[in-house]
Amino acid sequence: MEEYKRNPNTKCTICKTPIYRRPINIKNSKNGNTFCSMKCYGISCRKENPCIVCGKLILAGLHKKTCGRSCANINRAGTKYKIGSPKSKVKSQKALKVRLLDERGEKCERCSYEKYQILEVHHKDRDRKNNNLDNLLLICPNCHAEEHLLEKSWLNKKFD
Repeated sequence: MEEYKRNPNTKCTICKTPIYRRPINIKNSKNGNTFCSMKCYGISCRKENPCIVCGKLILAGLHKKTCGRSCANINRAGTKYKIGSPKSKVKSQKALKVRLLDERGEKCERCSYEKYQILEVHHKDRDRKNNNLDNLLLICPNCHAEEHLLEKSWLNKKFD
């Protein structure tokens, strides 16, 4: 007795191998895509982006811009580090705090708490860009929290 052989009625979307699929499966598949194996299906699901230097495809899930070290070096060529870069906010805030500690003493200006290591710079007008010394206070975290959080607290609302 001879085995029944099905004739291919479609081709794999990826490798173009002739395959047989039931007509209802072809109809129900997304965009009529059919695959001969899980490997071809996996290839179809893969998302790739081109390398910005050479154009070689890179897996999108890796969030890389270049395909390797050589392309990264080419992409980075000509970049001038630390020359004309914007001021670091961290460095400027540290310098501001050190200057206030020297001028106003090493304690909270509201409650006189004396652990100067944890003191914070508070802007009276709430504008972080306005670093005039008369606009700044050197206060402890508790006083700073009172200043910013108490006015927004849900506990301030009276319950009916």
